Amino acid sequence: MVARLALAAALALTAAPLAAQDTDADDPYIWLEEIQGERALAKVDQWNADTEAVLTVQPEYPVARAWAKQILDDTRQIAMPDAIMGDQVTNLWRDADNPRGLWRIASLDSYMAGTPEWRVLIDVDQLGRDEGKSWVWHGANCLAPDYTRCLVSISAGGTDADVVREFDITSGQFVEGGFTLPEAKSNVAWYDQDTLFVGTDEGEGSLTDSGYPRLVKLWQRGTDFASARQVAEGEQADISVSGFSVLDGDKRWRFINRSPSFWTNEFQLVKDDGTTVALPLPEDAEFEAVLDGHVIAKLNSPLAARNREAQPGMLVAWPLEDIAAGETPKPLIVFEPSETQAVEEVAASEHRLWVKVLDDVSGKLIEVSPGEPGWFTREMDLPDNSTIQIAETTGKGDTAFITVESMLTPPTLYAVPSEGAPVAIASEPAQFDASRFTVEQKFATSKDGTKVPYYLVRPKGVEGPLPTLIHAYGGFRAAQTPKYLTAEPYRSGPLALFWVESGNAYVLANIRGGGEYGPRWHEDALREKRQNSFDDFHAVADDLVANRLTRPGRIAASGRSNGGVLVGAVANQRPDLYGAIISGSPLIDMRRYNKLLAGASWMAEYGNPDVPEDWAFMKEWSPYQNMSDEPGVPAAFYYLSTLDDRVHPGHARKAAAKHEAYGQTFYYHEYREGGHSVGADHEEDAKRAALLLAYLNREIGSGAE
Repeated sequence: MVARLALAAALALTAAPLAAQDTDADDPYIWLEEIQGERALAKVDQWNADTEAVLTVQPEYPVARAWAKQILDDTRQIAMPDAIMGDQVTNLWRDADNPRGLWRIASLDSYMAGTPEWRVLIDVDQLGRDEGKSWVWHGANCLAPDYTRCLVSISAGGTDADVVREFDITSGQFVEGGFTLPEAKSNVAWYDQDTLFVGTDEGEGSLTDSGYPRLVKLWQRGTDFASARQVAEGEQADISVSGFSVLDGDKRWRFINRSPSFWTNEFQLVKDDGTTVALPLPEDAEFEAVLDGHVIAKLNSPLAARNREAQPGMLVAWPLEDIAAGETPKPLIVFEPSETQAVEEVAASEHRLWVKVLDDVSGKLIEVSPGEPGWFTREMDLPDNSTIQIAETTGKGDTAFITVESMLTPPTLYAVPSEGAPVAIASEPAQFDASRFTVEQKFATSKDGTKVPYYLVRPKGVEGPLPTLIHAYGGFRAAQTPKYLTAEPYRSGPLALFWVESGNAYVLANIRGGGEYGPRWHEDALREKRQNSFDDFHAVADDLVANRLTRPGRIAASGRSNGGVLVGAVANQRPDLYGAIISGSPLIDMRRYNKLLAGASWMAEYGNPDVPEDWAFMKEWSPYQNMSDEPGVPAAFYYLSTLDDRVHPGHARKAAAKHEAYGQTFYYHEYREGGHSVGADHEEDAKRAALLLAYLNREIGSGAE
């Protein structure tokens, strides 16, 4: 572990290097995939203890842990709207006294006035104590337009699988005899007030290879689920099948969605008589919203529109009444981003469409209004050079609730009406003196000439190379936008703040695979093109070195989930460049990832390792297969959750075992709860931030040379 193993212990676990591993039989650590296996958990406990023994005695650890907990539990945080329900708003509030949260409701008027009068609906901590469960809040789906009945989802320990129960807003109680579903990765939505769309685990044949529902049924109130009528069925190799409904004015539109792969969908409109008709959306289009009787989608490939060809990244709309009547109209282009823009979020209010775009990774909010012959757009007046996120929109009236922040500016929540100026409702307090730091957006040149943007934060007036933490993701169309330093990088709490406060540099790299520049940015890192995202990351690191902002060996690469593939690959490819690797809830063994939990659902992103042609390119960068027993590899820190039922904990465990066999320095922290997001509460998030800070200081130092 962090102390070099004795030779005998190393030999006990050593196997032949697995660079050429092509079969499961070649993997000596497959036993670590037994999630709750006694032997596996004993090894996890040993690694956890060894890591804590080294890092918790570092002088910065107790200070950082206490500071992180204070920031995360700050009662001055914004009470973000979970949902705007008519003239009311709901929020989940977490603080030191309520680590799992209070789900509560207030009038929209009091909320917008900045003085919300909250009524607690569910005390998640108390519910857990009453029922002897470690409940984690997963959200509530309340039936519009009355919003009196909700489907509440709670998870034992934070897994993706959850329990669904019907809740009555008026009484503040779960509905006796109401809709309930046992723990499963269910797809559940309202059909009407007495009927649900349900896809759930019903035993053999009911789930896809990815572990999600394969069947959709209509379940009537007061009946046994066994009598529910099946209305849709997918294939075993599909990702999932689900039903959902959208209220557009007074009209409820209902849909079925079959997802043959992660990036393809087949939508059907459920007509009033219960029959279905296929929507004309291309398989690779993204269903975004319903507004003014139109279904709105984002394109990922060209499509003939009414008067010209619509290009990838554009928003287009089809009239649903025409589709219901059996017609196949051409779509209307409703929004066209510029060359430097990408549509990242879309939400509908009563009469308006709200579109958040990235323009060279800076956020802008666009209002789109239906009309003939075309829809009308205007940019809303919000601070420039910021990260903007759509929090919620109103179902009655046309107001969008937007957060605006930057790396050095804490979030502010605005109510943005269709008519009138944006109004600041609440702001988080500054947690540090921003005048001490600078933020720059820079561009590196990747191996194929592509310009790759990145944000650099460092202390003002500091000369010379600095230890530098680079965080990136690079996959699944997920853009990485700069957030306030107390929230960077993702799931590591205020680690970035602690790092720059210590005199170091932090970088957010916008590498290919994400959605920063629309579909092309993602497609350039798909499958056999995955190396582009790794080359982009190297390019950012090399650019920092070339400009004497850092130096080789004092760079930490950070990534989470898909980012585990990223940091594992870059560490293997350029051990000369990186001195530390932070790998959270990581994918690592790409030879077996499709056989572990939800892994089969991501084959459209990475490739299918069981197909020789795919494995031929995947084996070139799969982190696990390319780990080396050579000296001088970067010291990795793996953090994850035993209860992660999305990315299997076996990935990180097996990588750790290999480091151990090779006698390499590594750190490991597997939390028993938390699911894929790892931390089930702020206590664990604070601990992780402190451990990571101590690890970075130990491995790549702190402060200018």
